[in-house]
Amino acid sequence: MAVPKRKTSRSNTRHRRANWKATPVTLTTCPQCKAPMQPHIACPSCGSYNGRQYGVAERTEHQG
Repeated sequence: MAVPKRKTSRSNTRHRRANWKATPVTLTTCPQCKAPMQPHIACPSCGSYNGRQYGVAERTEHQG
């Protein structure tokens, strides 16, 4: 197994980690109520998706 010969300097470590960025969440507008929503997911305010009505989108916690 390969083992590093030298300690990685602080500047090299930070230079490598500089590109680890979180991307912002993509938002679109709902065609029914014009509220901001994530694409490919039912609208959290009106519950419509792809011309269908799914009721109010409620989150349920997993019961294990």
